[in-house]
Amino acid sequence: MRFVLIHGAFSGGWVWGPLAERLRALGHSVEAPDLPGGGQDRTPVSDVTLDAYARRIHEVVSASAEPVVLVGHSMGGMAITQAAPLCADQIASMVYVAAFLPQDGQSLIALTQLPEGETDQVQANLVVEGDPPVATMTDEASRAAIYAHCSDEMAAWAIASRTPQPVFPFTEPVALGGFDFAGLSRAYVYCAQDRAIPPPLQRRMIAAAGCDPVVELDTDHVPMLSRTEELATALDRLAA
Repeated sequence: MRFVLIHGAFSGGWVWGPLAERLRALGHSVEAPDLPGGGQDRTPVSDVTLDAYARRIHEVVSASAEPVVLVGHSMGGMAITQAAPLCADQIASMVYVAAFLPQDGQSLIALTQLPEGETDQVQANLVVEGDPPVATMTDEASRAAIYAHCSDEMAAWAIASRTPQPVFPFTEPVALGGFDFAGLSRAYVYCAQDRAIPPPLQRRMIAAAGCDPVVELDTDHVPMLSRTEELATALDRLAA
């Protein structure tokens, strides 16, 4: 199966590296692009929007005729949701991994402000500066909020790889133009120890979207790094 893996905030395609190796070993093809402004991508901050994310995903998906399992992590859930109407005919299924899962008209910030999101340790530790604004987090806050279950070595590598995150996509509501995901399978990988997207908020989004199946992993916000083997097995089964 062909997987397209979409990273979250402060991140890049690099975050999927260990998981991509496992998926390829299981016989899948894997693409993990950098979103605009993420990883090695040098799109100007003022041009980084949800629409720009969606267009990048559409470019990657449509570069081959082969259908995809479209996977989004964290903020990547916003991006794959916005992209779905552009490439729905090529999406075999969608998987949200510890991801924001908006309804039409919801922004990431609006989701974090729901009562179920009140213990979110990312929003609590963001440092926002500049115009247009860019967010950063200290290494210590990142380790506690995002990489708590990762090995010291893995966490140090990930924290060193992080890049500042343009803030505008956090504030933009998803605009689906009437697209309703009818007939499109959406699964969710729920992370029970997540301090970035608190479990109650994950559950609320899963229920609102009617995700099925739901896979539960007893880990932090980055199962691709903290539970690589378990996540690879789960995605392999979901693809089947």
